[in-house]
Amino acid sequence: MRPCLLLLLALCGADPTAAARSFSLRGSWRIRNGNGSLELPGEVPGCVHTALLQRNLIQDPYYRFNDLNYRWISLDNWTYSKEFQIPFDISQWQKVNLIFEGVDTVSKVLLNNVLIGKTNNMFRKYNFDVTHVIKALNSLELRFQSPVLYAAQQSRDHVLYEVPPDCPPIVQKGECHVNFIRKEQCSFSWDWGPSFPTQGIWKDVSIKAYNICHLNYFTFSPKYDNHAQQWNLKIESSFDVVSSKPVPGQVIIEIPKLQTQRTYSIELRPGKRIVKLSVKINKEITVETWWPHGHGNQTGYNMTVLFKLNGGLTIKKSAKVFFRTVELIQEPIKGSPGLSFYFKINGFPIFLKGSNWIPADSFQDRVTSDLLSLLLQSVVDANMNTLRVWGGGIYERDEFYELCDELGIMVWQDFMFACALYPTDADFINSVRAEVAYQIRRLKSHPSIIIWGGNNENEAALMMNWYSIDFTYLPTYMKDYVKLYVENIRELVLEADKTRPFITSSPTNGVKSIAEGWLSADPYNNYFGDVHFYDYTRDCWDWTIFPKARFASEYGYQSWPSFSTLEKVSSKVDWSYNSSFSSHRQHHENGNEEMLFQVGLHFKLPHSTDPLREFKDTIYLTQVMQAQCVKTETEFYRRSRSEIVDGKGHTMGALYWQLNDIWQAPSWASLEYGGKWKMLHYFSQHFFAPLWPVGFEDKGVFFVYGVSDLHSDRMVTLTVRVHRWSSLEPVCSHRTPDLVMRAGKAVLLYQEPVSAMLQRCGHCTRQSCVVSFYLSANSKPLSSTNYHFLSSPKKAEGLQKAGITAIISQHKDTFVFDLETKAVAPFVWLDVGSVPGRFSDNGFLMTEKTRTIFFYPWRPTSKSELEQSLHVTSLADIY
Repeated sequence: MRPCLLLLLALCGADPTAAARSFSLRGSWRIRNGNGSLELPGEVPGCVHTALLQRNLIQDPYYRFNDLNYRWISLDNWTYSKEFQIPFDISQWQKVNLIFEGVDTVSKVLLNNVLIGKTNNMFRKYNFDVTHVIKALNSLELRFQSPVLYAAQQSRDHVLYEVPPDCPPIVQKGECHVNFIRKEQCSFSWDWGPSFPTQGIWKDVSIKAYNICHLNYFTFSPKYDNHAQQWNLKIESSFDVVSSKPVPGQVIIEIPKLQTQRTYSIELRPGKRIVKLSVKINKEITVETWWPHGHGNQTGYNMTVLFKLNGGLTIKKSAKVFFRTVELIQEPIKGSPGLSFYFKINGFPIFLKGSNWIPADSFQDRVTSDLLSLLLQSVVDANMNTLRVWGGGIYERDEFYELCDELGIMVWQDFMFACALYPTDADFINSVRAEVAYQIRRLKSHPSIIIWGGNNENEAALMMNWYSIDFTYLPTYMKDYVKLYVENIRELVLEADKTRPFITSSPTNGVKSIAEGWLSADPYNNYFGDVHFYDYTRDCWDWTIFPKARFASEYGYQSWPSFSTLEKVSSKVDWSYNSSFSSHRQHHENGNEEMLFQVGLHFKLPHSTDPLREFKDTIYLTQVMQAQCVKTETEFYRRSRSEIVDGKGHTMGALYWQLNDIWQAPSWASLEYGGKWKMLHYFSQHFFAPLWPVGFEDKGVFFVYGVSDLHSDRMVTLTVRVHRWSSLEPVCSHRTPDLVMRAGKAVLLYQEPVSAMLQRCGHCTRQSCVVSFYLSANSKPLSSTNYHFLSSPKKAEGLQKAGITAIISQHKDTFVFDLETKAVAPFVWLDVGSVPGRFSDNGFLMTEKTRTIFFYPWRPTSKSELEQSLHVTSLADIY
């Protein structure tokens, strides 16, 4: 059962006035443009773009160049309107509120032609008192202002000094001044996404009518008392008391499985009232804690909170409570001048493995529960335990965090500020404070969220002078930074949530940044905090280029999505790497060229006489390159967790950029738009495995480290094999005696000079042979097989076309692919086109004649459909 934070109203008593009524305004509304020339029905929740699409007034906004063709939509001022009848006698209620869970973004709200309020922040809830305006039959209008025009006007009005950046890079084809509007920052474009500044009512809207009092919100947070060795549950409830007299009553809190029941007497005085309660959990009962994926169970406990108030009013809240502690450890490290930066969950140090999450679509009403579930299931299926919800997107919907709770995915939650400086005038700050207070209340009960982050890269942007600011204004910008993230956001976090850490930025030097006045002279210092690292000009197979940092919270390389994903939004004329479409879809400066550069370092570029074949082969090679680059970098971070070299190391986190895609385009993602796994995501299954052997070379010596995320030591055997590219029979195999894999450590298991290995194996050169290795215990594999290239595959001698065949059979809901190869085959890629699903493994090195792979479909399919769709590629096939 998912954690439930839904309000369950159980209203009883003979007096009908001691009740509340709720009336949803979801469903069909009318939408019209600024001059009234276009009017159409539209769904709420929703936005103008999807309404136009549903009426076939526009094509798919993602098709070809439509992000440019449809700019007019976001530049117009649209109006949402609805006429509705209240299905109960409105005169019987003391208070009536109109509640918007989310409005995107700038609007005037009119009820029965009376202006009842304005909105200008996508990330907060709006609650308007309409008691004296509402009737039996009503007319409701939201008159939106173009977010693009609003942002530009706000920027013009900020006359004292500029707040950069003004506009995104030209290659992003975006809109300007997004930092002046509290809206999804990437909706004005990003280096992986389009510009679709939406307008609409993007979340629920309803009428709430009540007498006596109403529960506005309910939130809670468990905290462990080390002194008493007992869990305390802090519960906070906010009431709007409309009774003219105090309302006495009782609160009964029950957590049956923990044999905990508490009763409190309360008295609610007229006005806005907050009730804070502290519940000590029964010490005689063992509380099972919530653990991240791979470290234990995600145990939760059902809790009911019953408010029994005079006048016959009963309000019942049901929720699932999880117990876990989180600490961010920043302390001296022996042999290093800096400080550690790692997380303890329930007192246990945990290496954070995962990626960065961006919005799953430019149009949030297209993000279904099934899609969210598929994407998040793919996270744990790839052995990840963490997602960073990146600060240029949105605070995700409740269901996202509920799934993370359920799946054991830790969340690094940014506040929504990214890659910009921001204004700090009173109106902007007040809007941010309302946003932050609301989001903390909404989200803090989730155990999955382990840290709040103030912003994405803004400390670095300011201190590394990304925007070439006039240095005479630097003190002003620094003061603004501290005002926004420290004096306001941090203050609100510390006041409302004492159960998890807060850092001002990512990357940051943590406590060192604080000591430097919250802005460090070098935010990328490898001795402190977290780092973001990108380098497309040096060879990604050279592990020495990567920072031996405390925590890598962003790093990555681009690739193109599969042809079946691109095909849906393109036409035949677009299907080449140098087409206008391929250039248009790339929003990162020189991105397509950088990919080919990295590919060319180790692979021959394809040269087919068939242009479509050449395009598909190039796509394949970009995915091979991306997977191999991120593998090399991630394995470097994982094997650096237990060592200090030149004062650097003790790396305790690897979150690559990025998990998912917002549209069909080249990007850093490992999951394509819609959820299809790129080769990188299959590689993640292995390089994030709880037990994994990591091979690398240093000065001509081949090393294998064993990396463990386990809580106890394991005895293992390492098997190292050498194959010639030209033969499926290994030329030699070496098996170590039993070795100890230390719990939560990376330890050296094996080392041998490459020259000695080649001599030992005989008839081998760097160009003609490849190394593979795996862990086992009692002759049973404990890990997948990893591999190490002794030279670039483009220099491989003896590599042959593999001629891989596949026989497909069905076993219940799973399909079995029995593969057979004629030769050693690197980067074997099974693709079934648009048939949704994933394989048990893919992109692998095939060194044995046969191998069985499973396919897990995401919708019903058939053996014949898979046979018709299947295309098998390995490296030699594209030459």
